[in-house]
Amino acid sequence: MGKITGVLMFILAIGSLLLFMGQKLIFGSVLWWFPVGISEHAAAIDAQFGRTLVVVGIAFTAAQVALGYAVMKFGRKGDARAVYTHGSNKLEVTWTVITGIVFVVLAVLGQRVWANLHLNAAAAGAARIEVVAQQFQWNFHYHGADGLFGKTEPRFIDDSALNFVGLDPGDAAGKDDAQLTTLVIPVGRPVELTLKSKDVIHSFFVPALRFKQDTLPGMAIKVHFTVKEGEEGKYEIPCAELCGSLHYNMKSNMLVIPADEYDRLVASSEEKFKEQLGELMQRYQYK
Repeated sequence: MGKITGVLMFILAIGSLLLFMGQKLIFGSVLWWFPVGISEHAAAIDAQFGRTLVVVGIAFTAAQVALGYAVMKFGRKGDARAVYTHGSNKLEVTWTVITGIVFVVLAVLGQRVWANLHLNAAAAGAARIEVVAQQFQWNFHYHGADGLFGKTEPRFIDDSALNFVGLDPGDAAGKDDAQLTTLVIPVGRPVELTLKSKDVIHSFFVPALRFKQDTLPGMAIKVHFTVKEGEEGKYEIPCAELCGSLHYNMKSNMLVIPADEYDRLVASSEEKFKEQLGELMQRYQYK
């Protein structure tokens, strides 16, 4: 029985390894993988994921092979009893230190991309958009031609009047602002999002961007990224945090368009913005 169990462990270990690392070798292409990255930081994220996958794959395989070998060689035979041992302190310290160094190095390498996106300010001239999440909808607040966001307050929130972000009707700076349920961003230009939530924790997630960030009630979280040239198109924005009974239905679209077209949209009235957005949604396909 011990030999059979050991062989099964070897098969499961090899199968798991092929599932993640051997797809291209077997099928000629990589299946069940990430969509093509469209942001400037996507390559660094993918490289970090690859390094982590290799390290974890080696550790997993070594552990399963060792376990399978132990089961096959030392499986119980007849009435033989297991023997307790304290092991080797030197070996335990050695592999613990090695494991700690490997994972600390991986963490440090990964922090470089994270810090650049979260701890550094967006470049001058970035397209700035406010994102307000609610059960179960994404809302996007754009400044108008004046480049200034109107003042918002919770007491002005009125979903029935389509004032989802609580725009102050008495603030002149907000007269040309637009509130939409679609995120429109320019290609090739830094984009800064200010993430907020009206009720519970949500999570803004665009797989093609390699970007995911929770939105928290009472906080305004600033993040930024840049979509590479040539990646115009339509992308889905799901909520990646369980936020209630209709969580599955909380999704929106991110539309990536040429920078000059984006500037014209933001400078137009809210009505014109929505009208042109409908045309753009028909023009671009999902990627």
